[in-house]
Amino acid sequence: MNMGKIPLDKIRNIGIIAHIDAGKTTTTERILYQTGQTYKIGEVDEGTATMDWMIQEQERGITITAACTTFTWKDVAVNVIDTPGHVDFTVEVERSLKVLDGAVVVFCGVGGVEPQSETVWRQADRYEVPRIAFVNKMDRTASNFLDTLQQMHAKLGANAVAIQLPYFQNETFSGIIDLVEKKLIMYKDDLGIDFDIHDVPAEFKKEADKYHDILLEKVIEQDEKLMEKFTHDKAIGIAEIKEAIRKATIKNKLIPVLCGASLKNKGIQLLLDAICDYLPSPIDVPPVKGIEPSSGEYEEIVASDDAPFCALCFKVTSDPYVGKINYIRVYSGKVASGKYIYNVGKRERERITKLLKMHANVQEIVDEVSTGDIAAAVGLKETKTGDTLCDETNPILIEAIHFPEPVIQQAIEPKTKQDQEKLGLALHKLEEEDPSFRVTYNQETGQTIISGMGQLHLDIIIDRIMREFDLEAHIGQPQVAYRETVTKKVVSTGKFIQQTGGHGQYGHVVIEIEPQDMPGKGITFENKIKSGAIPREFIPSVKEGIMGSAKSGIVSGYPVTDIKVTLIDGSFHQVDSSELAFKMAAAIAFNEGLKKASPILLEPIMDMEIVVPEEYMGTVIGDLSSRRAKIVSLSTRVNARIIRTHVPLAEIFNYATVIRSLTQGRASYTMEPSFYAEVPSHIAEKIIGGFVSSDARRGF
Repeated sequence: MNMGKIPLDKIRNIGIIAHIDAGKTTTTERILYQTGQTYKIGEVDEGTATMDWMIQEQERGITITAACTTFTWKDVAVNVIDTPGHVDFTVEVERSLKVLDGAVVVFCGVGGVEPQSETVWRQADRYEVPRIAFVNKMDRTASNFLDTLQQMHAKLGANAVAIQLPYFQNETFSGIIDLVEKKLIMYKDDLGIDFDIHDVPAEFKKEADKYHDILLEKVIEQDEKLMEKFTHDKAIGIAEIKEAIRKATIKNKLIPVLCGASLKNKGIQLLLDAICDYLPSPIDVPPVKGIEPSSGEYEEIVASDDAPFCALCFKVTSDPYVGKINYIRVYSGKVASGKYIYNVGKRERERITKLLKMHANVQEIVDEVSTGDIAAAVGLKETKTGDTLCDETNPILIEAIHFPEPVIQQAIEPKTKQDQEKLGLALHKLEEEDPSFRVTYNQETGQTIISGMGQLHLDIIIDRIMREFDLEAHIGQPQVAYRETVTKKVVSTGKFIQQTGGHGQYGHVVIEIEPQDMPGKGITFENKIKSGAIPREFIPSVKEGIMGSAKSGIVSGYPVTDIKVTLIDGSFHQVDSSELAFKMAAAIAFNEGLKKASPILLEPIMDMEIVVPEEYMGTVIGDLSSRRAKIVSLSTRVNARIIRTHVPLAEIFNYATVIRSLTQGRASYTMEPSFYAEVPSHIAEKIIGGFVSSDARRGF
């Protein structure tokens, strides 16, 4: 299929995002079956899902990497990305949302709005991605569509409105009531292809009318023309309602909510219709803004095939046969294979040797890609995740993607000296693929340290190193990625003066170091030099010296975060001053300042939700108390209690084993990094002393 020939208004770039186990991959598999992309339905539990193609995904029954595919429904071409739900792979959701025009958020009809549902929702909010919601698993006992809708209002603050209602016969999910057309869709079989359309049964009419009126009310709030018609008692047609829902959804003013049961193939065709009817095409969303490199001015990138070429690389993978593959989203213009393009950030010309359309891990070679396409390029040597690719005569730089900081680390070393180089190469490739995975070298211990978003994240990385790169490695115990910060404001001076024969070195800076007003801001640098005490060309060197020193604090060598550094004064020498001198002076000032600013250790705190049967609640809470946990809330969900808590990561290594033994395997939990907090002094002393007792670091 040549996507270039499809009009822009007939293209949809969407992602499927959700909490873990809400049924994203199952929904995607059913969509592929319904649209004729696959002829056999893949099952996650059997390891046969098309989109979960990695061996690690098939073994664990979870999605690890965002897989992309293309299909056609009616006359609309849809590029869809199935993303992971597990918080360890949140980077996959982050980078997918950056390049998508719309999203389908899947909710579990039993679990409702879960913590990671809130996480992906906030990510979509940050990128202002229009979305529709699909409440899945309506065939499960204890599923509750209206309760999930209510939670979307309460927990997400979403202006969610039902456009469908589930229809039950003898407590069995049998069909769907379409509230826009006021019709009942009844499925004939479990393949979900054949269905009959009926009028809404008399016993459901009152409820259907009630929710139709709520829908109408929400829609006319967003549409002046319909409001006028409504106030003058004029009839409002189905096409007008659909058009108004579409406009409000694209403007992020409304979230249409659908229902279904992906496993039983119910509601999939209606979901596909809703994707085409309500989610935006590349020309419906506001133009992407970029910076013109020479002027620094913002410019809008016009979504048109006739405009200059511009694309963003949002993902890099390694393929054993073709080498490095760069996934790109084309925002404007078109490009053919064999052509040269320009990487603005790296200031490098790159040649595309081959263009591919990806169907999970199956590649389809295409000659050209154009505006609105999501495709893969082969042959780009310097391009990494977040780089902008464009026409050399029209350079423009799109804002890079935000990636979270790792919270856990492990030491890794090869079993044999011969494998040292091989390991370095493998780690470099994996670091290129996954921006939330970091590799550092500890000079003091001589160890290579790998850092990631959680235990599962690092387990998968290690598994891939052993399988894909055929390497045997020694792995250290997981360690917490602590941070350091300051607690008071200080002024610090740094001087680097060397006199040798000929030119010497002279750098002198005065800086102010203070805590950030809000946690999570990282390190910010501000230049408040007036009257040219330090020439402008040396300011970047001062910043470089500070940022370099911040990689290793003075309490126990952990990176420094959440501090504001302001350059307030200094002096220079006409002959002896150099970039190196000011970089060194800034590093001296920074380290001296840290000592005076009462530095403290910070540890990552996890936001954790535990679903536990009532009879084990006391036991679990007692155990959490011994782990320095703070209970945030307690609530009830069908036959179970939900404990929401903030707990230090250092206390919950191997928690899966602990909770299994405490509750005979009947409890489950999810967690995600939430914020950094000060380590209690008695534990900080042990960490600084170079060891931690077994009670403070259980599970190591």
